[in-house]
Amino acid sequence: MKNSQTLTLSKKKYTFNILDALETQIEIEKNLYNLPIDELFTMAARINKKRSFLFVSKVLGKHLPILPNKGLLTAALLAVKYMESVKGIHCEHKDELLSLFTREGETYSHFPFVPNSIQPVVIGFAETATALGHAFFDCFHSAEFFHTTREEMWDQDPCVTFEEEHSHATSHRCYIPNKMINNRREIILVDDEITTGKTALNIIQSIHANYPRDEYTVVSILDWRSQENKNSFQQLENELGITIHVVSLVAGHVQIKQHKEIISQNQEKNGNNKVDQSVEILQLSSLFTPVPFTSKTNGNKTPYILETGRFGIHSYENSFHERMSEAASYLEQNRTSEKTLCLGTGEFMYLPMKLASKMGKGVYYHSTTRSPIHVENKKGYGAQFGVTFPNPEDLTVINFVYNIPPDHYDEIFIFFEREIELKNLQPLLNELKRIGVQSVKIVFFSKS
Repeated sequence: MKNSQTLTLSKKKYTFNILDALETQIEIEKNLYNLPIDELFTMAARINKKRSFLFVSKVLGKHLPILPNKGLLTAALLAVKYMESVKGIHCEHKDELLSLFTREGETYSHFPFVPNSIQPVVIGFAETATALGHAFFDCFHSAEFFHTTREEMWDQDPCVTFEEEHSHATSHRCYIPNKMINNRREIILVDDEITTGKTALNIIQSIHANYPRDEYTVVSILDWRSQENKNSFQQLENELGITIHVVSLVAGHVQIKQHKEIISQNQEKNGNNKVDQSVEILQLSSLFTPVPFTSKTNGNKTPYILETGRFGIHSYENSFHERMSEAASYLEQNRTSEKTLCLGTGEFMYLPMKLASKMGKGVYYHSTTRSPIHVENKKGYGAQFGVTFPNPEDLTVINFVYNIPPDHYDEIFIFFEREIELKNLQPLLNELKRIGVQSVKIVFFSKS
């Protein structure tokens, strides 16, 4: 990353050269907490004609492994920024949170900290921001949360639908009790990054058509909207007679120049196929609450669980945290290595991240994704390694895991919300075996 200081001291410019094909010029306008930019993201090239570039977050755990507390602290800083910029409330924990963010492996115990008087409905965007939205919600004493989903449910009609045009999977659905959204409370939309803001405007319009209210807030780590994009927010505010607040940790502008077409590299499938790999099933279903919803996907009738927030949850009671601690203790007892990765799957990100944060030292967190990215082992690039496999929960969908170097982890815990057929796991297990993973623990939260 090349960094050159502009004449105006309040702004910084960065240039990312993506595979010698895309040049991304970034101008930082706001970074009130002075967070190091190179600790927040790097960049990669999407295999997507609608949008050729990807901000690869270093704090979400979606495309790069992270220490799980980094993700939780990022969400907490967003909650602090929301309190300050939208509600005008000083957060006494801000300095401590900022200090912890810049240190490795530190934990934070003062959750929740947003006052009872603030009672929004928080929505996380699938699939990348489900954990971020949930962790943000966890900072509130009195709030409700749900996340959008790409899944279709049997015998259920979503109360809200909208499109994310640039995404690899465009349709979002919301399956929640009507009373959770049929009110006048502020809605907070949480996403990892805003490039144009069109997704946020789409869901605001969709909600407002049937469940109007006065106030919306869009929260993201990064905000790259142009002035034209910002004008679209102002236009919708005027059209609907509403207020839309925008909260981010870093804001600026992005310019993309494409110099040539990117040709996918044929990745060598070298690896240690002779490694002895053990596979163990761990069941957590007794600690979590099944709900009467099943998807149309692949004929799997195993129920989802309540605690993800996919179907709406209220601020937690103490029993949830006690059950999470019990689950984490059980998983930690089953650790056999100091080099451990906890791998969430698809939209199922927050509970794995939270559990990983409680499983002892040396545990990293990561997730599968459905986003196809150009992979090239080049220093500083956002997708240096990659494995590809059919999604065990829907064999018609290809999934990926990026940035796991060969022979890096001895042990991986893979978290699935619902129990699945073990034969569907074999392609993923084969890929993990190829890159030298000796021990795999499959963790289910719901059983059939």
